[in-house]
Amino acid sequence: MARQFDVPTFYRSPVVSRVKEARRLADPRKKDLSPSVLDFGPVRFKLARHFGFCYGVENAIEIAYKALDEANDRRVFLLSEMIHNPHVNEDLLSRGIRFLRTTSGEQIIPFDELSANDIVIIPAFGTTLETENRLREIGVDVEAYDTTCPFVEKVWTRSSQIAKKNFSVVIHGKHYHEETRATFSHAQSGAPSVVVRDMAETELLTSVIRGEKDRDFFYRTFEGRYSEGFDPDRDLVRVGVVNQTTMLATETAEIAAMVRQALMDRYGDDGIQHFADTSDTLCYATNENQNATRALIDDGADLAIIVGGTNSSNTSHLVELCEEQMPTYFVTGPEGLLSRDLIEHFDLHKKEMVTSESWLPMNRPLNVLLTAGASCPDILLDQIMERVCSWQSDCAAVEEVLAPFNPVA
Repeated sequence: MARQFDVPTFYRSPVVSRVKEARRLADPRKKDLSPSVLDFGPVRFKLARHFGFCYGVENAIEIAYKALDEANDRRVFLLSEMIHNPHVNEDLLSRGIRFLRTTSGEQIIPFDELSANDIVIIPAFGTTLETENRLREIGVDVEAYDTTCPFVEKVWTRSSQIAKKNFSVVIHGKHYHEETRATFSHAQSGAPSVVVRDMAETELLTSVIRGEKDRDFFYRTFEGRYSEGFDPDRDLVRVGVVNQTTMLATETAEIAAMVRQALMDRYGDDGIQHFADTSDTLCYATNENQNATRALIDDGADLAIIVGGTNSSNTSHLVELCEEQMPTYFVTGPEGLLSRDLIEHFDLHKKEMVTSESWLPMNRPLNVLLTAGASCPDILLDQIMERVCSWQSDCAAVEEVLAPFNPVA
């Protein structure tokens, strides 16, 4: 049986959590990716089969609230945002936790102000070896409240394993993201490492692997994203690819295939010996959520509402998938739904909050695709459905809508 985490009840929900549990009991092997349809009459919400809190997030939340309970008179700090969800982080701040850094790594509270008696929570993304060592020097117990996701640690372990076999590490990720910074730190401690953002950057890297571009091109193109002493002539001969776990899993697989092909092109049939297969590092939750969102899109809807933190990488990829097919609104919670005519949402391309008018179509029944990132509490989706239904005059009662999702006897 899957482990049950002690997550505060106010993050759960009477609607979405019940639907999730009914789906889990009916389909324990997770083979059915069809959406859950909540039919309120004038509006139907299509929920993804998989979304919301994953194993790593629930583990992190449990540890953070445990730290608060055990603190007594000790100060409690978070290295940076524990997860990328403003509602969760705001609740922790309201309970007295303080952030040491911003998500981009800027120091808010100097480490010099810490003492060995302080509690420091390591976020789910993990942290760099340099930061761990600095905290240990102060006397902070780094392991006591370390919420690093086990699937992030799996990437670090795999990087270390292939490093011992003299492979360099290519990291698919956003070089500024906390998780990628942490993974880069761990990877470069054992092997030459470089970060690529996407397929376009991987094409540039593979042109160096094939010998089509020289070392100067590499240094110019990947400035600030390779480990100290990286020599492309030497360090792009044997390569493995790992990823920031919140990236598109399909893109990571394509990047790995592209690198593998470049090595085959360079070294012929022996090229396979130059490539380390690291496909076992892909995060199951990220993959499940993305596959469920694709199934949701295939089922069709008039618009999509995606819920999550604006700096959440995994949520942004769900938005990218949906906006290719339909009007898509990326909101942090129900507060973004200002009225049936106005919605405040995050524009991924402008990187800013924008307000759209006439966002809610008048056709009936209205089909709304609804899903969320891995760090989003279920209760926020309940509140969004409640708000949309409040603008209709004849929505069915919740218990009537939930009838098909009664627990299995």
